[in-house]
Amino acid sequence: MHIVKQLMAIPGVIAAGEYAYRGDRYSYQGALTDEFARMASILCRANTLSVNMQSEMLDSFAENSGLRPVQGWIVRGAEVTVCAVGNYFSFIENRDELLNDVMTIMRAKVGDVQDDLLVNLYARLGGDTREALY
Repeated sequence: MHIVKQLMAIPGVIAAGEYAYRGDRYSYQGALTDEFARMASILCRANTLSVNMQSEMLDSFAENSGLRPVQGWIVRGAEVTVCAVGNYFSFIENRDELLNDVMTIMRAKVGDVQDDLLVNLYARLGGDTREALY
């Protein structure tokens, strides 16, 4: 079963989807308008770039800190949490144990991200991974 369908089967998951490294392509299921889903894919790409940059800076001060490679990120708001692993995202309600269930599925399906996440995502698009990505 595709990861998005599996996530959407969990009560409390508002929406789930996949976004491209470039941020211009996405697919999703759930209670989002197409415009909101487009903005969500841009948000996920921007946060992924930011988290990778920050972990690189921290790792430069403390090598082998365990921050690299980045596996994903989570942002918790007052009512909704957004989480991303690899190039998959989900919007979930803030309820006990829901985040654990969602992250268990995302980590099991996406697996450990090896090396540089951005290089892996860019290579899937057919990009030249030897060029500077940022």
